[in-house]
Amino acid sequence: MANPWLKKNPFMSMWLSAAHSAAGQARGQIAASAKRQGSAAITQARRR
Repeated sequence: MANPWLKKNPFMSMWLSAAHSAAGQARGQIAASAKRQGSAAITQARRR
């Protein structure tokens, strides 16, 4: 008899896909913010 815990669950798959997409977008926003802050710090340091 096949193990029922190993069956594919389409709802879980959709939920995990959406969560992965949201996490990727958040990671991109954080990386962009860090890059902007780093560039601003370098620009400010050059002015002094």
